[in-house]
Amino acid sequence: MAVPDEHERTLAFAEIALGQIKALGQAAVPRNFEIWYQYATGYNQELNRTINEILAQRGSLSDADIDQIYATFLSPTRASERLETVGSRMADEIKQVLEMISAAAGSATNYSASLAEVNEKLKGASDGAVLRTVIERLVAGATEMESNNKKLEARLSASREEIEQLQQNLETVRTESLTDPLTTLANRKFFDTELRRGIAAAQETGQPLALLMCDVDHFKAFNDKYGHLTGDQVLRLVAMSVKQNVKGQDIAARYGGEEFAVALPKTALAQAMTVADHIRRAVMTKELMKRSSGERLGRITISIGVAMLRPDDAQQPLIERADECLYAAKRSGRNRVICESDPEADGATKSPKARVA
Repeated sequence: MAVPDEHERTLAFAEIALGQIKALGQAAVPRNFEIWYQYATGYNQELNRTINEILAQRGSLSDADIDQIYATFLSPTRASERLETVGSRMADEIKQVLEMISAAAGSATNYSASLAEVNEKLKGASDGAVLRTVIERLVAGATEMESNNKKLEARLSASREEIEQLQQNLETVRTESLTDPLTTLANRKFFDTELRRGIAAAQETGQPLALLMCDVDHFKAFNDKYGHLTGDQVLRLVAMSVKQNVKGQDIAARYGGEEFAVALPKTALAQAMTVADHIRRAVMTKELMKRSSGERLGRITISIGVAMLRPDDAQQPLIERADECLYAAKRSGRNRVICESDPEADGATKSPKARVA
């Protein structure tokens, strides 16, 4: 959402993080704060699951646990290290293939020389013993060449499979760096890049582009009441509803916390409002259930703001206008879609902003 709400929300996450540090008697150093802040946001599902499992087993986190969690989930060098490792393995594999090809070329050269030598001896052969010796050398050379070719073929086949696997690993690392692990939607980094490209393309071709900013209603209260794991379930439910209502060219992402963004290239306002309302309805029709107890938790709703790209727009003003519409939807009762042309949006823009969950 816009700055005031983001300010309040991030402060709430910070308070939760400091509370965890105090409760567990840990040092309030940046590394520990970063771990618990990420835990509070619910952004990294695997991090939360790991911490919850350790706390359930031992009731606390040791320094070794903290080191391992940070190295596994938050270290800024993790992705680059994985890329470097895979790239190094691929380079080694390619080097070995080149060495094999070089060795095979040398073997072929030697075999050619041997054939030339045998040819000269055949020209001067006058009895059966000499011919037999020459033929035996030819057979031995051909057998050795065949054996070398089979070994080379097998090794090249294995190398091809290894390189293909390494290429898949590289693509996996790249995808992970651009994907939100909790919802499997794109993350904000990917979204910002793709939205920038979409804006440039729309302005070049004159095609429309719509931006949807979506936020879960009363998420903090829900999260505080039922816990982070249930909060994670809410975010996955919203993400599923978003996925079900976007198509190939659309760009959907978890923008941060409980906020989602959807860019709709080549989409006019009426169509964008329809997509937004389909997402809103898909969310409110799903009933939540606490997995551990089977308790029915009711339904959740989302509010959505819709803004259209203007001829000379930049990325940030477009996002801010969609955010303004999102605020208007919140202030007008939540569980609704509002665009820039709606009277509520105009009123929200002119009045002071208050935090609305």
